[in-house]
Amino acid sequence: MAKELKDLTKRADNYSQWYNDLVVKADLAEQSAVRGCMVIKPYGYAIWEKMQQQLDRMFKETGVQNAYFPLLIPKSFLSREADHVEGFAKECAVVTHHRLKNSPDGKGVIVDPEAKLEEELIIRPTSETIIWNTYRNWIHSYRDLPLLINQWANVMRWEMRTRMFLRTAEFLWQEGHTAHATSEEAQAEAVTMLNVYADFAEKYMAVPVVKGVKTANERFAGAVETYTIEAMMQDGKALQSGTSHFLGQNFAKAFDVQFVNKENKPEYVWATSWGVSTRLMGALIMTHSDDNGLVLPPHLAPIQVVIVPIYKTNEQLEEINQAVAPIVEDLRKRGISVKYDNADNKRPGFKFADYELKGVPVRLAIGARDLANGTVEIMRRDTLEKSEGKLDGIVDHVAELLEDIQENIYRKALNHREEMTVKVDNYEDFKVALDKGGFILAHWDGTPETEERIKEETKATIRCIPLDAPEEEGVDMLTGKPSHRRVIFARNY
Repeated sequence: MAKELKDLTKRADNYSQWYNDLVVKADLAEQSAVRGCMVIKPYGYAIWEKMQQQLDRMFKETGVQNAYFPLLIPKSFLSREADHVEGFAKECAVVTHHRLKNSPDGKGVIVDPEAKLEEELIIRPTSETIIWNTYRNWIHSYRDLPLLINQWANVMRWEMRTRMFLRTAEFLWQEGHTAHATSEEAQAEAVTMLNVYADFAEKYMAVPVVKGVKTANERFAGAVETYTIEAMMQDGKALQSGTSHFLGQNFAKAFDVQFVNKENKPEYVWATSWGVSTRLMGALIMTHSDDNGLVLPPHLAPIQVVIVPIYKTNEQLEEINQAVAPIVEDLRKRGISVKYDNADNKRPGFKFADYELKGVPVRLAIGARDLANGTVEIMRRDTLEKSEGKLDGIVDHVAELLEDIQENIYRKALNHREEMTVKVDNYEDFKVALDKGGFILAHWDGTPETEERIKEETKATIRCIPLDAPEEEGVDMLTGKPSHRRVIFARNY
């Protein structure tokens, strides 16, 4: 384990390599035999499960129900909404045949040329088309609305340059798809889900986010409006961490989804879609972790507390086992996940380094001397500070410490974002600020041409127009044309 930590690249040396090293060394994921796809290992999947469970609760509190729709989508469906097909055409994986057969030379199998599909099927890059084709059968009257559906699924987008969790050809996500009687209801739903994502990011992931709206250039393909939460990573780059789209009536018209309103007249429904993915795992890693490994927020850590016994004899171990058993039980009654690692196949020093690498928020170490003194050694992962606590009352202390760690890592990330956010008013200062990293608040004249030119020249994009951005008269830093508020520029993942 000491060697694994030694081999972990330092963030200051190569942030990108540090991230890749950490994903592998902390047992989160590994590359698969399929190019661009990853294997999510049990520890990584345990974190994703905690994210999934909490988000699922939050969705259902708003009235959303879960369903499941097919993985394969008829190619013709993607042709019905022009912007949508244009946005995803280059990323689609296509199924052309439905059968294999033994190779004539006896070496393996080949695609059976007789099994060509009449219509090719697309492995879903997103499910708007297949879902709206289904909704046509479900929605007839205003009484059927609103329809609030979510699915937990995998999707495929043919990415050429991949990085585990951040950008892979196949990834896990949830996608919500809702139908409403009015434009106002649909827009309110899109904002509601944006707020759910922001609350989850800040209260559970301890990741501060900016809520905003995307420019026309950056909108989801087929959306009228795209809302986003944008997070800043430690290296100053932005990470889009969740999006919620107001789709207008585009998909309802494309798939002829109408309802009879209260005046007994037919009308097209109004729609939203919204989603977050395993990219949140990347955000979690890059926002909090350090040169010693993962730093996990207690609210999402699979193991919140680990207890390691320090002993020389079996008699000492048995005494520690008896003392620890009620502590473990009381912690679990509090809803705190705890692991008592009394396995004898690894030394305590190895265990310490391993749990540190995996980001376990609190570590307790108890030896024979501690038992005699009624004390325990406490180490908090966020600061690596050690302290001595009393065994009597340790459960209350740990519960308080976990909340303190949760707040501390959020506060640290928020302070970092504030320190790395600057206002600029001219193009030269903008380019200098970009090289330092972070969020740049600058005026923009509102034209896609200016936005595209800045992107081509600097590789910076408009991350969002913040929802809380105050009106502020100014001029575009590039064209000198009038601007009424600042937007957030950044380089991004």
